Amino acid sequence: MFQKQDIMRRVVYSLVPLFLFATFLYGWRVVVTTALVFALGIGTEYIFERSRKKKVSEAVLVTSALYSLSLPPATPLWIAGIGIIFAVAIGKGVYGGFGRNIYNPAITGRLFIYLAFPTVLTTAWMVPAMVDISNAFAVSNVFGTSGQVAVDTITAATPLAVMRSGEMPNLWNLFLGFRGGSMGESSTLLIILAAIYLMYTRTANWKLITSTFASALLFTIIFYFAGWIPGISPATYSGASHLVPIAAYMMSGSILYVAVFMSTDPISGPNNPGSQWVYGFIIGGVSMTVRTFSGFPEGTSFGNMMGNTFASLLDEIFPKKKKKKKAAPKKTTSAEEKPASKEASA
Repeated sequence: MFQKQDIMRRVVYSLVPLFLFATFLYGWRVVVTTALVFALGIGTEYIFERSRKKKVSEAVLVTSALYSLSLPPATPLWIAGIGIIFAVAIGKGVYGGFGRNIYNPAITGRLFIYLAFPTVLTTAWMVPAMVDISNAFAVSNVFGTSGQVAVDTITAATPLAVMRSGEMPNLWNLFLGFRGGSMGESSTLLIILAAIYLMYTRTANWKLITSTFASALLFTIIFYFAGWIPGISPATYSGASHLVPIAAYMMSGSILYVAVFMSTDPISGPNNPGSQWVYGFIIGGVSMTVRTFSGFPEGTSFGNMMGNTFASLLDEIFPKKKKKKKAAPKKTTSAEEKPASKEASA
């Protein structure tokens, strides 16, 4: 039934720890939502591929996994179902199936329901199972700053919403993943481990991960010191404590999740080394710009779609450098190197 695609299987393997952790945080809803998404995603691709007499690609497993883990945990099942059908049918099927899609299917489905049902998608958060480690690993102990730097707020609100209210989430909770947000985006630690695995197995391109992260970090630093990030005033901090809001802003939202799993999509992304650096810069920059200045709580879907839009053009602007062909050795005509007779050459 499935086309065997080892690369896609490795991506699915890397997402298993995120799924298990999300199940720990939010319980049965993660299992039910994921099961529904996989069933509808596979079923939709089967309908398209059956008419072409082709097998279902294992890439649809990646699409279903990435899409389901990108959802807020309290997303209604019917909305989750509409999104994955749109992702597979419109994001990939209408282009001709696997390998022909322009946009990342998971991002396509996520952005569609994000725009179609904004009220639901921006409020479908749940209070996760929390482990309060702020006393043992308080940021104030690490940086020697006042307790106002790291207020450990345990609510259903996302860290970005908490920061906009003027509070600062605990960095250790953000790093380990004990905070609100979409189902698979919370644990920075697990995402980093997944990135290491994907790069080690040469499943994901390190240039895309690095450029996306570096661009997002650069824009975060610029916006922070310009005083443009809502709820954060750089005047409140000094010295090393400036690292706290910058790190918190980077570990909040889904920028790391997108950098590792979405920007590295080999189909919708560019192929040439030079274009890959620019591509990642576009995704990271647009993501943090939309997050900071727009009315949307997050901008990674917009950033990834913008990168997809220019991927082919970037490959034309930054073509691969052609390797110089080595000159063929000249044929010798000296009497010493040519056989004098058939007997001599035998």
